[in-house]
Amino acid sequence: MPLRALLLAATLASLFPALASAGQLVSGPMLGYRTHREVALWLEVKDAQSVRLDYWIAGQPETKRTLTQLNPPVHPAGGQIVHFRPGVLEVGTAYEYALTLDGQPLSFPYPTTFQTSALWEWRTPPPDFTFLVGSCLYVNEPRYDRPGEPYGKTLRTLELAAETGADFMVWLGDNWYYREVDYSSVSGLWYRAQHDRAIPEMQKLLGVMHHYATWDDHDYGPNDANWSYEFKDETLKIFQSYWLNPTSGERDNPGTYTKWYWGDAVFILLDDYFHRDDAQLDQQKTDKRMWGRRQLEWLKQSLLAAKELGHSTFKFIGNGTQILQTAVGGSSHQEYQRERDELLQFIADNRITGVVFLTGDVHHSGLYRRQLSPDGPWIYEITSSPLAAGSWKVETSPKAQDPFVIKETLVGDQNFVTVKATGKGADRALVVTCTDKQGVQRFSHTIKATELGFVPRGRSR
Repeated sequence: MPLRALLLAATLASLFPALASAGQLVSGPMLGYRTHREVALWLEVKDAQSVRLDYWIAGQPETKRTLTQLNPPVHPAGGQIVHFRPGVLEVGTAYEYALTLDGQPLSFPYPTTFQTSALWEWRTPPPDFTFLVGSCLYVNEPRYDRPGEPYGKTLRTLELAAETGADFMVWLGDNWYYREVDYSSVSGLWYRAQHDRAIPEMQKLLGVMHHYATWDDHDYGPNDANWSYEFKDETLKIFQSYWLNPTSGERDNPGTYTKWYWGDAVFILLDDYFHRDDAQLDQQKTDKRMWGRRQLEWLKQSLLAAKELGHSTFKFIGNGTQILQTAVGGSSHQEYQRERDELLQFIADNRITGVVFLTGDVHHSGLYRRQLSPDGPWIYEITSSPLAAGSWKVETSPKAQDPFVIKETLVGDQNFVTVKATGKGADRALVVTCTDKQGVQRFSHTIKATELGFVPRGRSR
């Protein structure tokens, strides 16, 4: 193109922005954390100069407010991550929102809405709520996958999950899978997160409920990596860019660990890799740890704070790696027994009730339970895996013989787990169900709050 034409095109674009090429949506929007007066919203775009969020109380367009981000920074894979955090919102209120990219409105095949948390504390019985649990989302990309049968089996689980009507989803790691071609460079790491987040089957799920996450080895770095992984600061940055948890680690102790409250539950997600000692170390000769001393102390203090708060019937502790499971080998906490035993002893000594572990990683789903003392409450573990990756046959696996497993709940197929908190007082309970890739319910199990040590107010145990 002649120089005169180039100059004319540049001049017209500056005078009439609509004539300039508009940016494009890569993925999203996704709803991140939710509180009484604030929510978070995420999306990824490309070649964008401005992204605008308009939001208003549902049915009241006159209450519209606007947030705009200009020239979002470009990450090493060419995308632009945009975070919006509408704040000082009305409590327990439904909102509608609209997104505009370079002056062009974006449309979606589902309602673009969010709702703030209700102020039920000290006023009403706790509200019922429902959340999903999942891990191990392998998305095939043949030119970068290992030769042979594809490891990713289906993405139908994501579409089924989007139709559940759940309030939020907890992602428990291996939320994408770095390959050899990815984890050897910064740009490769960013590419994988961008590629897997943008799959069409994911988009509705991202937009219709809130999302919280921690990681496991495959979205931290190489398989079964430890704290020496050379790009771990970069993968933490990627994680913080693609997920909108309320917090991430502590100022002087980096990581993905975080916590939040939803209804009468506290959710504590742990980081099992940033500070992880290698599993090959002899735990009889070394003080090897999965979480690290500082994070474990933070977990203990968080449990005590939730106990003191007084309205947390359930205390969910999420971790990529299994905790109660005792089979030797693999990446369970059995390889870090001292750290696990220290936590379980702390729970028993401080009479922490309502504890339920949420874990992934092992390519099967199931329930585990353990009683720390003959007359004490039960502790449960809900394992949910895999969403899309390969699975194992429960009939032949030694993991089916674990002393703490509830055998009829073992599922060796692609699936996700739904947890519903329901009921009032002594009838408060968790209803745990598992749905496979065909949409078939594989098990349903009710965990009573009283079984977890919960005592309704006004009664003694």
